[in-house]
Amino acid sequence: MAAALLALRSLLWTILLPGVVAGYVPWAYFGLSHASLNWADPLQLAGFAGAAAGLLLLAACIFEFARSGRGTLSPADPPRHLVVHGLYRYVRNPMYVAVTLILLGEAAILRSADLVVYWACFFAAANLFVILYEEPYLRNRFGVSYDAYTKQVGRWIPKLR
Repeated sequence: MAAALLALRSLLWTILLPGVVAGYVPWAYFGLSHASLNWADPLQLAGFAGAAAGLLLLAACIFEFARSGRGTLSPADPPRHLVVHGLYRYVRNPMYVAVTLILLGEAAILRSADLVVYWACFFAAANLFVILYEEPYLRNRFGVSYDAYTKQVGRWIPKLR
């Protein structure tokens, strides 16, 4: 029963957070609803591949939050344990990277400079959220283990080992 409830909470927050940012907004306001994919167009093909990869990465992160963290991607329902497995071994914020891939993929499909500007605003806001709220919260909640994690794993770009 607890696993089913966690799955439902994860689904709800997925729809409300990245679903709105990378799904609804591009669909309703940037013309994604009218997009037609030309499989012979290399830019659109690359955009589709990027967006698909972003969706897979996002799903893997959400699963890892539920599996090892026992929580969701929402700040209102966060993981109970520090998640350092899966994609979190390489970067501390792979969900934001996944949403970046989705948005930039959609921008390539649509050939939309406006969607690139939207992504830049999203990424700036994500940076501020991570630096001003998320990292201090995690440092306070998980202490030394989070500090050790930040020394080993980059925020956005994997560290060479």
